[in-house]
Amino acid sequence: MFKKITVFIFSVFLLSNIYGCFALFAGAAAGAGTAVWLSDKLTQEFPAPYDRTINATKTALRSLKLKVTKETRKDDVAQIRSKYTDGKDIWIDINKITENSTKVSVRVGAVNSDKEASDKILKRIQSYL
Repeated sequence: MFKKITVFIFSVFLLSNIYGCFALFAGAAAGAGTAVWLSDKLTQEFPAPYDRTINATKTALRSLKLKVTKETRKDDVAQIRSKYTDGKDIWIDINKITENSTKVSVRVGAVNSDKEASDKILKRIQSYL
């Protein structure tokens, strides 16, 4: 019995070292209002209503001279598609968290995503909020 408990505690410790530190870092960064790069997307939460975030996103794209090619919108999630200046696809996902907060994820490029371009777009969205 003691051996099983020891193995269990060691396993939990090992898993927390492998996955926990990264998850804690990502969670802390997101909570602090900074963008987080996960799964080839740059994600950030904003203290702004859902509709206002969608409008800011479209305004940001226009200010970068990027056209909206497709917009899909539901009550609590929206996706805006565009093309970057070098022809790479842009996906912007906007999720409603509460009445006054949203999460925005930006991905530029299908295979090799472009973090710098994603950051540029996300910062421009933030400037319009």
